[in-house]
Amino acid sequence: MPGVPPSRFAYLGPAGTFTEAALLTLPAAQRGNRIPMRNVPEALEAVRGGDADAALVPIENSIEGSVAVTLDSLVSGEPLVITAEVVLPVEFVLAGVTGGEVATIASHPHALAQVRRFLRMKYPAVTTVETLSTAAAAEAVSNGKADACVCAPLAAEHNGLTVVESDIADNPGAQTRFALVSRPLPPAPPSGNDVTSLVVYIAHDEVGALLTVLSELSVRGVNLTRIESRPTGERLGRYAFYLDCTGHIADERVGEALTGLKRVCAQVQYLGSYPRDGGDGPIPPPRGLADRDFADAAAWLARLRTSGG
Repeated sequence: MPGVPPSRFAYLGPAGTFTEAALLTLPAAQRGNRIPMRNVPEALEAVRGGDADAALVPIENSIEGSVAVTLDSLVSGEPLVITAEVVLPVEFVLAGVTGGEVATIASHPHALAQVRRFLRMKYPAVTTVETLSTAAAAEAVSNGKADACVCAPLAAEHNGLTVVESDIADNPGAQTRFALVSRPLPPAPPSGNDVTSLVVYIAHDEVGALLTVLSELSVRGVNLTRIESRPTGERLGRYAFYLDCTGHIADERVGEALTGLKRVCAQVQYLGSYPRDGGDGPIPPPRGLADRDFADAAAWLARLRTSGG
């Protein structure tokens, strides 16, 4: 991140969540002050209010899809931007206190959804208890409010629980994507393998409005890697579209696409340009859409306008 690096990091707590495990992959967070929050909105409000420099929050899961509360909270209130992403493999364990019958198993709803097959086969008669996070589920077990929990290994360790079963996820390759969010600041220079995130609000009374949005991206070779619709809260049928695109706002093709979207959309909200976590390395732009191609074309047009040839 440009400027002074953050030193106070809010995250979805309590200690031992997958979010904390993801946060600990960031060197600045390893050295800094980590502040657990009860939920995603509180973590983001800590940044808006100046009580934290940045917040790490879950934004997407490869099994359960987007985290709606994060998407909604990002655009509710003072502007925020994403400055980095962390993609973390999700490893679930069943943890509890040694001995005793397992009649209740606690966890976050997303976690319970990802171990349905395991629970059906091993604990078909169990009662599940939903909690705000997998770490909160581990706390519930340690406080005697549940017999066992589905959580991250880190949460079991934090709460002194015994791991009863490991690798219990129905889909072993599951991953969760986390976003590091701060107050608006200039983006870091392009890495060559970047993501630009936006929210666009279309004119709902215009035929083909969403197609127009997609065309502004496609004609400039900007690949759309994710699109998610969320209700605006105005009334039925009113939606905002969350977009993840390849490239960086400093790239000429992405900049032109953004100016095109600004012209045709009712509103465009920029959520940041940041390096992709993982992937296959830098992705070259399509033929004719590199920055030098835009510069050559602009110089050619300028010559035509001034000298006619």
